[in-house]
Amino acid sequence: MADTAVLRQRARERPPARPPRPGGLLTGLVRTARPKQWVKNVLVVAAPAAAGELLSRAALTRIALVFVLFTACAAAVYLVNDARDADADRAHPVKRHRPVAAGQVPVPVAYAVGGALALLAPAAALWLCPPAVAALLTAYLGMQLAYCVSLKHVLVVDLVVVSTGFLMRATVGGLALGIPLSRWFLITTGFGALFMVAAKRYSEAVQMAGRAGATRALLTEYTTGYLRFVWQLAAGVAVLGYCLWALEEGGAPHPGLLPWRQLSVVAFILAVLRYAVFADRGTAGEPEDVVLRDRALTLIGVVWAALYAAAVSPW
Repeated sequence: MADTAVLRQRARERPPARPPRPGGLLTGLVRTARPKQWVKNVLVVAAPAAAGELLSRAALTRIALVFVLFTACAAAVYLVNDARDADADRAHPVKRHRPVAAGQVPVPVAYAVGGALALLAPAAALWLCPPAVAALLTAYLGMQLAYCVSLKHVLVVDLVVVSTGFLMRATVGGLALGIPLSRWFLITTGFGALFMVAAKRYSEAVQMAGRAGATRALLTEYTTGYLRFVWQLAAGVAVLGYCLWALEEGGAPHPGLLPWRQLSVVAFILAVLRYAVFADRGTAGEPEDVVLRDRALTLIGVVWAALYAAAVSPW
């Protein structure tokens, strides 16, 4: 908390940000909502895809609606977070260009739009989706707002909260379609999320080593050795959970067909090992960039998706 106070003091000593460009408020709000991060919300298809129930028009329509609602909730959190951190962000060489910190989006407007989205998204879910979806979105908002206020300053809890956010994305699609969630799905998804979150923190810690004025103060309390241990442990548990799903009783292929479930294990492990290369180098600070820019990882992902689709297909 002391680091945050120092950053805010530095922000006051900086020259005031240039006034926002005319007509740039809407653009600023969209930028604050982090469109680049919306790809994370594609995880809402995970549970229906795992159950092989994603191909009907009704399922696709419901999942598209859930994607929009979850994106609205995430945008609400980003808006509130940037409004709270505006002073500290102005002291950061990169974050000072964020619309709220730069003055393109006034702090009261960011709070108002974020609050409106936080109220409207669960309300729309309660009207258009099963009650469990509205309950999960409300829980997600409460957890993430608590994270913005205080939980991001608590060791280990911050990792758990961010990982749980990914797990919620992966389970909400199942709740929307009334699909039971298997223990292997929850284990693999939960620890897979922890793997990526811990790898991201590890990369940030490596890149910030020896630098003064880190805005994520909690990074100075973690050691790189501990974060490496967490992502390695999480990767191992995720792989184990996936293997147990693929080899469990009742998972045998239909007569005359290839063992798609078992074959998908190879692609899954290769994907984890390939991602671990970037984590070990300390270059996994932006998971979406790693996944989208590394051609080998993208190819492995496509192969895994094809094998997994064949494994869960009812045909």
